[in-house]
Amino acid sequence: MLFNFDSWKIISCFFFIGLLAGAINAAAGGGSFITFPALIYAGVPPIQANASSTVALFPGSLASAWKFREYIKPFPAISIVAMIILTLLGGCAGGLLLLYTPSSGFNLVVPWLLLLGSMAFAFGRQAGNWLRKKMHIGAGLVLGAQFLLGIYGGYFGGAVGIMMMAVWALFGFSDIKVINANKTLFTGIANAVAVVLFIFAGKVYWPETCTMMVATISGGYFGAHFTKKLDPVKLRTGIVIFNFFITAVFFVKTYF
Repeated sequence: MLFNFDSWKIISCFFFIGLLAGAINAAAGGGSFITFPALIYAGVPPIQANASSTVALFPGSLASAWKFREYIKPFPAISIVAMIILTLLGGCAGGLLLLYTPSSGFNLVVPWLLLLGSMAFAFGRQAGNWLRKKMHIGAGLVLGAQFLLGIYGGYFGGAVGIMMMAVWALFGFSDIKVINANKTLFTGIANAVAVVLFIFAGKVYWPETCTMMVATISGGYFGAHFTKKLDPVKLRTGIVIFNFFITAVFFVKTYF
């Protein structure tokens, strides 16, 4: 007998976690803050847990992007090809950086990066209005920020969706459905090279990862389907609340 009752309970738990994480990634981003703690709780070391989480969530991002394809479009006056290339390069750099980061350092920096993203998304519109009065925000700044977002995505996969929406809001892009759809596409792009690096580096715990991976595809697809039906204002409010909630959870887990 290959699996006993406890084994099936663990598999079912990871499947449910993957399903929920895929749906959350489609709706708001931050699915890794379900998958990552679950892997840590299961005894997976932090760096390997993050790598496994990134691999597990990657197909779900692609499923969400396919479902959102009607809303995916270039931002005004910015080359989408350039954004894709810079995101890929940044994802590669971020993946390599994670592989050489000590676990203790990784744990300490994550809550602060999430806080930055949550603040930027919540108050990005006001900050963007003030910033645009002081200086010209052109395509070069957006592309430079996208490269840094690619690094962030390769370094800590799921959180990049929050960071992308935050930075794009800062630069004045306000159509939440377009922002959310592009987020699913560029999250997948940022993670693509990192996924390959993590696999070849042997950092993926495959049994847990494969179980969640199957579930994240369904969660990502159907999460995107229901997100399209939500009111944009309510969706934005929900994203802000969710961002601060997961940030608080990680601060508590890390420092208390």
